[in-house]
Amino acid sequence: MTKLSTKAPQVAFKPEIESKLAARQIGIMGGTFNPVHIAHLVAAEQALTKLHLDEVWFIPDNIPPHKDAPLTSARDRAAMLDLATRDNPRLRVKLIELFRGGVSYTVDTLRYLTKQAPQNHYYLIMGGDQVNSLHKWKEPAVIARLATLVGIRRPGYPQDPQFPMIWVDAPDIRLSSTELRQAVSLGTSIRYLVPEPVRQYIKDKGLYQNASL
Repeated sequence: MTKLSTKAPQVAFKPEIESKLAARQIGIMGGTFNPVHIAHLVAAEQALTKLHLDEVWFIPDNIPPHKDAPLTSARDRAAMLDLATRDNPRLRVKLIELFRGGVSYTVDTLRYLTKQAPQNHYYLIMGGDQVNSLHKWKEPAVIARLATLVGIRRPGYPQDPQFPMIWVDAPDIRLSSTELRQAVSLGTSIRYLVPEPVRQYIKDKGLYQNASL
């Protein structure tokens, strides 16, 4: 049996965007991914297949504008994303916001993407909580103009979009990175809640041992 490698992947911190390729349909998923978990991956896969996207890009925040919790290092979060997505060539990790630094605003990232590769069509994939708070984000009307908004529908969750939205049904996996960090700090298993290489990385690096994270 092949043993999973627990070595940290080599993640290149470059904001590379393929600007000369033919037009593509690109899904965008932003967040801290602290850590990435199966609900993120399921949402990406459902949007990818049901909307017939070419790829979904995971773009980790540098400094999130709406969260106060201390972050695991950018390198660790990027490494876990790489481990979580490396078996699916249509799921990509883009470190645009980590490279840019400062507070990460979605509108700035979309402006950058549309400038670098204006031929692409971008789909901003959001969970139900993000859908309901989008009107509080920086320049939400510009976001809605630069990307098609995609909401991952959660049964029983109030949905009150302020902008036109495409809805994608997905399995109702109620899981948060906060819950996973707390579970790790308490010594509770997170097996099957994150991809196995991510679980092994967290274990080997001793991440999330502080219960206040």
